[in-house]
Amino acid sequence: MSWHARLDLQYRLQASPVATGASADSPALRTVAHHQHDGPLRILKSLYPEGPICHNVLVHPPGGLVGGDTLDIRVQVEPGAHGLVTTPGATRFYRSLGEPALQRSSLHLAEGARLEWLPLEALAYNACDAHNELRMHLAPGAELMGWDITALGLPHANQPFEQGSFAQHIEVPGVWLERGRIAASDTRLLQSPLGLAGQRCVGSLFLVAGSALGRARSEQALALAREASAGHTLADWSGATCPNERVVVVRVLGPQVEPVMQLLRAVWASWRSQLWQLGSTPPRIWAM
Repeated sequence: MSWHARLDLQYRLQASPVATGASADSPALRTVAHHQHDGPLRILKSLYPEGPICHNVLVHPPGGLVGGDTLDIRVQVEPGAHGLVTTPGATRFYRSLGEPALQRSSLHLAEGARLEWLPLEALAYNACDAHNELRMHLAPGAELMGWDITALGLPHANQPFEQGSFAQHIEVPGVWLERGRIAASDTRLLQSPLGLAGQRCVGSLFLVAGSALGRARSEQALALAREASAGHTLADWSGATCPNERVVVVRVLGPQVEPVMQLLRAVWASWRSQLWQLGSTPPRIWAM
């Protein structure tokens, strides 16, 4: 039986009179989450470990996707709101016996909105036929920090990625597009020094803006990324680039998820601190 699950998540600012320093006449504001879902896809209780920013954990109870499954995720962030979304574990794309498994995420940010899109890795099991799509739409003044991490096979469990394929699509329409397909049979891509060079985890962290970042801010983001990754065990396998005036990207290859995630978290924390003047408060579930 195939699953088709859908989640619509909306963030908006709402008065919070009980907040410290607030009064009934001049209430503080915080971001609140509203959501609707069909099928096995939902969010857990909203958390506020840093005041007005709303942290949510997106949960898919079946734990993974098989051939024919589809997950549709839509996030809308209203003006001035700030949400953070993560997951409790990897998105697992299991072996497919025919149809592909598809995850589609569509993120929409209004003017002045912020979103942190930080799901844990997508895990491509041997013989999967997986499609993972992410589209980001930002109004002027909006900004997004997010990442996309893909691991191929389970090398520690002696289950290498020897059959199947993983297709990836990351897009800011009209601004930035990355699309590729990793086939297990493509040894040139997987093993060549010009490809993945034998590494089995691919990660990208991106800062995306609804309007031009400006040269000074783009260069600051690049410098922070390079400084945060310097000295890391994967420093020689990572790089930071600015493909256009609205996007800064950090890319890294690694043998497994943990060091890749460690490097990207360090850059995310640095960007958050220096570009958004926020503390590096990780989602609570990461510590569990």
